Amino acid sequence: MEKCYICERGNLEKKKVDYKLYGESLGKFNAEVCDKCGEVFFDEEISKRMTQIAKEKGLWGLQTKTKIGQAGTTLDIRLPKKIIDFLNLQKGKEVEIYPEGKNKLVISI
Repeated sequence: MEKCYICERGNLEKKKVDYKLYGESLGKFNAEVCDKCGEVFFDEEISKRMTQIAKEKGLWGLQTKTKIGQAGTTLDIRLPKKIIDFLNLQKGKEVEIYPEGKNKLVISI
């Protein structure tokens, strides 16, 4: 068996792995998985297929950076049009926000 490229201790096992992008499943794909550290490796053809599926589902390129602004005494966050369209957000729609730890802000619609 081949050794893991990352931890170099575990053996790579062939498995079907459910791959998710932004919480959306792209499907189950053949991969090599380390039996020690759990690292997952896909071959180039599988990676290309996953990219194509992500584009078809409108998930490709959704991640972006934005800056915190200020409106009066409150702070605001501007959302890019791609995310607005993907989530079908409308002005006035109520959302729930909460911190998850010290470094993550979750917005639920």
